[in-house]
Amino acid sequence: MSGSDNFDVVILGGGMAGVSLAATLAPSCRVAVLEREPRPGMHATGRSAALYAPGYGAGPIRRLTKASAETFFAPNAEVPLVRPRATLLVATDAQLPLLERMLADDPTLFERIDGAAAERLMPILRPGMVAAALLDRSSADIDVDALLQFYLRQLRARGGEIRTEAAPTALTAEDGGWTVSTAAGDLRGRVLVNAAGAWADEAAALAGIRPLGMSPMRRTAALVDAPAMEGFADWPAVIDIGETFYFKPDAGKLLVSPAEETACTPHDAYADDMALAEGIERIMQLTTLSVDRLPRSWAGLRTFAPDRVPVIGFSNHAPAPFFWLAGQGGYGIQTAPAAAMLAAWLIAGGERPDVADDALVAALAPARLEAAA
Repeated sequence: MSGSDNFDVVILGGGMAGVSLAATLAPSCRVAVLEREPRPGMHATGRSAALYAPGYGAGPIRRLTKASAETFFAPNAEVPLVRPRATLLVATDAQLPLLERMLADDPTLFERIDGAAAERLMPILRPGMVAAALLDRSSADIDVDALLQFYLRQLRARGGEIRTEAAPTALTAEDGGWTVSTAAGDLRGRVLVNAAGAWADEAAALAGIRPLGMSPMRRTAALVDAPAMEGFADWPAVIDIGETFYFKPDAGKLLVSPAEETACTPHDAYADDMALAEGIERIMQLTTLSVDRLPRSWAGLRTFAPDRVPVIGFSNHAPAPFFWLAGQGGYGIQTAPAAAMLAAWLIAGGERPDVADDALVAALAPARLEAAA
């Protein structure tokens, strides 16, 4: 094996998680990313609804999201990574208990407003349908491609490598590290990072490590014609507080989703037309939006750990250093900067980032799942 194929860290997966970690590690480590597809970011990364929503998700996810703000909103960013867009979580009368619980979880983030105020912010809401809503003015659209390219530029400028069409065929622990076999040849890494998204459990099994029970879930989205109304581009994102749909302006269209979670095996996901039709029907019941035919649609896989909290940390049951960076669910884009900083510190050391307090490190560590696996 040539010296050019020897690395400190080899990362499996060229989505946002793997690329952001590689870029963060590259100043201090020789790092390579292996991506099975012809280009990075083809699966969950390239199909994300791309919303920075700091009130979204369980406590550890909200911590990572809020800690990512310094990257997303950096005034000296090469290109803008976000565009401000408020989020409106709407509730019917029957959903008010859920709204109150969510407000209690983060009372400083959300503003509780009544149905009439929600209708003023989102003029296509049918009068009287929304009893109350939670307004988050700190949310924003994320330019996912700009963020991915930002990290790819950093990775290459810092001497890191990304190899596409490089699915591993064998992962062998030897001499305190890993030999990664691909169709194009072998690589050697001291640390192996599993950032394989929906394929994370498969990657672990290939390395001889017990899977953690990752669950890929399909979610469908589509773009429909926007209402011809003034101010459409600045409308908030609207999310049903029970997560049975969401919609928001996107590139001159209205992005809609049934917000379904359909368990599946890892694959190149395709839209579920039935779920999409049902989701659009729910949206039309709450709004004056009219959709006469199914629009262009797509789907992505959101992969969850059993407790729906990301897994970030070294395995305690691996024959060589094996690091999990998986199970981000629907939060992988908005948490990527802080997750990369935390993971890079756990792998390479250096200055401890503010987000890396002991409680969060423990909450994300794979040890919590390895005992049950």
